[in-house]
Amino acid sequence: MHLVKKIEIIANSFELGKLLESLDKSGVHGHIVIRNVAGKGLRGTAEDLDMTMLDNVYIIAFCMPEQLKSAVENIRPVLNKFGGTCYVSDVMEIRSLKCVASL
Repeated sequence: MHLVKKIEIIANSFELGKLLESLDKSGVHGHIVIRNVAGKGLRGTAEDLDMTMLDNVYIIAFCMPEQLKSAVENIRPVLNKFGGTCYVSDVMEIRSLKCVASL
């Protein structure tokens, strides 16, 4: 087991390409995208919106701790300009580092 950083982004689906490009630019190449996310945040509920262009996406990515600073620096301008939120947490990956290196 080893420590990795979990990056969770909730944003408008219209900005998905820019956010994934920002992660990739940071060296964070793997991600999960969950579409049509609804919930209630500081701005109210997202499920009341009828326009599909305003659907939210939930992006989950994992990176090594040394990649986090670059990822945050690349994601922050997109979120500041277009809205959305990002959370970072410490998690443990159970795959051995040997397996990761061979992929």
